[in-house]
Amino acid sequence: MPEVGPEETPVPATSGISTPAAAPAGDRVDGDNVTRSPTGPDVLGKCPDGTAQEREGLRALARSAWSRLRVSGFSAGTLVLGLVGSLAVFTGGIGCAGIPVTDPFLGDGTLSVLRYGYGRDLATVVLYLGLGLMVWAWVRLGRDVLAGRSGGRAVVTCAGAWLVPMLLSPPLFTRDVYAYLAQGALALHGVDSYTVGPEVLSGPITDNVDGLWQTTGSPYGPLFLLLAKGVVAVTGNGVISGVLLMRLVMLPGLALLMYALPGLVGHLGGRTPVALWITVTNPLILTQLVGGPHNDLLMVGLLAAATLLVLNGRHGAGVAMAAAAAAVKASAGVALPFLVLIWAARLPGDRWARIGKAAAASLMIVVTVYLSANWALGVPLTELPDLTAPMRIVDWLSMPTGVGQILHGILGWATGTDQDSFVAVTRPLGLVALAVVAARQWWLARAGGVEAVRQMAVVLALTAVLCSPPPRCPGTSAGLSRWPRPCHGQPGRCPSSRLAPSC
Repeated sequence: MPEVGPEETPVPATSGISTPAAAPAGDRVDGDNVTRSPTGPDVLGKCPDGTAQEREGLRALARSAWSRLRVSGFSAGTLVLGLVGSLAVFTGGIGCAGIPVTDPFLGDGTLSVLRYGYGRDLATVVLYLGLGLMVWAWVRLGRDVLAGRSGGRAVVTCAGAWLVPMLLSPPLFTRDVYAYLAQGALALHGVDSYTVGPEVLSGPITDNVDGLWQTTGSPYGPLFLLLAKGVVAVTGNGVISGVLLMRLVMLPGLALLMYALPGLVGHLGGRTPVALWITVTNPLILTQLVGGPHNDLLMVGLLAAATLLVLNGRHGAGVAMAAAAAAVKASAGVALPFLVLIWAARLPGDRWARIGKAAAASLMIVVTVYLSANWALGVPLTELPDLTAPMRIVDWLSMPTGVGQILHGILGWATGTDQDSFVAVTRPLGLVALAVVAARQWWLARAGGVEAVRQMAVVLALTAVLCSPPPRCPGTSAGLSRWPRPCHGQPGRCPSSRLAPSC
């Protein structure tokens, strides 16, 4: 009789078993004996002899199989759930997102029914169901992250999977990307986009720009317009290719954010996986900033990296990167005074002398970066973005605007004053309140260090609340005023009624 290992039990062969083919799967026949593996249950999951040892082996096998369905500590179901949601958002967006006026794919064929009437309504439902699935998956992932079952690798894996459909979708929740392309086309044709609007050009790009922006100058910085000019130089009048390439140009902002977060957590405290979960897998970031796309993504990434560089002692490089962020959108300028305080705290001398030295050096860097971008763009060196253009938007999601609308609803009947008059008062009051709070927070941050970063975050958050209007306000998402309504129809604000779902 052959020797048997300590975990194998010899079982005498019955008279009806004479060849190895008659033994259960996973067992071994040797002469007159059958050696059964402890993890060799039948296909129905039942152990032939019902022993406790074999039942435990079956449980171990099941646990091993389940562990293979988990990635870095989180259930693969979370990743799949978010991916299904992202694909649903992509699919619904084909019917109700910011599609071009002339669609080369669906055109006027049978599937074009998805873009009007009941077809558009169905597409809207699919989009919101997908958004709900993404939020559900994000919450599930957050539970794993907060419980310590998932780490940064799991979060990045989910972010990558959920991101891919957003890179290929039509513009979601906004049509701003067509304005980006049009302003790039103006720069490419040698026209100063700060003084005229896209209406001076003709072609498919201009046809897709919302009527509100047809006659206004660009509110964006020269660095962003330089990038938009490069995109149009590559894609020409290709609207769809321009949208896709513009997304790729904005994507480094997300990469910079992912790079900076671990270092910022190291300085400020917290857990890197939690920080990554809140940001890079956030459905708002994925659908608005990537799916839009919006240039806020690039600005935020540059600003996060700039803050990390300054905290790490690379003050000049950090201020230069913050200036680049301001050359994308003026939003980043709110952070510069706080970065100056961090730099000043590491210089010799008394407090005000240190602040003066750091401020002078920072000002030289900011002016150099900004003027260099203006020179490369080919506009006058003193030209500034048209920051008054966004004030034409009246949206209740801007707190000062909303307060003015509420006051008009309460007092307008008695005063006989129109709504714009109320809003014209509450908006400046909001800016005054922001200036007062920003000055106070700057004074509290005068010692520099990580406290300056915390106070800077407070000011950025208040900027999003008190500055108006949301779509172009410093520190806010460009599409925030449209969240979460991607398919509401306002034909009066569109060049064509076919654009209504995304206006």
